[in-house]
Amino acid sequence: MAGARTASPPTSAWMRRRGGGYIFNISSLAAINPMPGGAAYNASKFGLNGFTEAMMQDVRYDGIRVSTIMPGSVDTDFAAQPGSKKRETWKLTGDDIARAIVDLYKYPKSSLASRIELRPSQPPKKK
Repeated sequence: MAGARTASPPTSAWMRRRGGGYIFNISSLAAINPMPGGAAYNASKFGLNGFTEAMMQDVRYDGIRVSTIMPGSVDTDFAAQPGSKKRETWKLTGDDIARAIVDLYKYPKSSLASRIELRPSQPPKKK
């Protein structure tokens, strides 16, 4: 949240001078699906979503598009056991997130996907 808040004013000013651009903020599905023990994380992602949506409305008429990418389970070291090299193949990868950003960037300038919820297509079935 702090990084987006700090970087957005100078970035959007620079984009205005250039005639437009695209800002992507990476949030999380945790913003809309709270988890026990994750109150601070959930709140920070909820805040980032609100900040991004308000910023989108502030700059859209300056030719600047703004989108929130909200990935679900991503195979990172974020929640891994220390020293663990085990990968969970059902989870999204960083490349999946990057592909979503590239695809959004290629959308026609007349359209704006302001929020993308990205989930693994086949997570483990709940028992």
